Amino acid sequence: MSSTSQKHRNFVAEPMGDKPVTELAGIGDVLGKRLKEDGFDQAYVVLGQFLLLKKDEENFTEWLKDTTSANKKQAKDCYTCLHDWCQAFL
Repeated sequence: MSSTSQKHRNFVAEPMGDKPVTELAGIGDVLGKRLKEDGFDQAYVVLGQFLLLKKDEENFTEWLKDTTSANKKQAKDCYTCLHDWCQAFL
């Protein structure tokens, strides 16, 4: 996991609880605000969408780009963060 950000490592290191959406790797204040406006205010709500999309990278990253105007890197970082968290906790 050495190529991941500190934000990613921090997120994956512990249970999700009630972390805000901006704790997800790839999601900063601007994208976080857009997600919140669409009802995705907590990281676990985004996780729910991730699971509804069957953890599929292409579907999730396209959904995130469509929902927030995230770029490819931001969407991939968020996908990888949720995927790695699932590997550790599900």
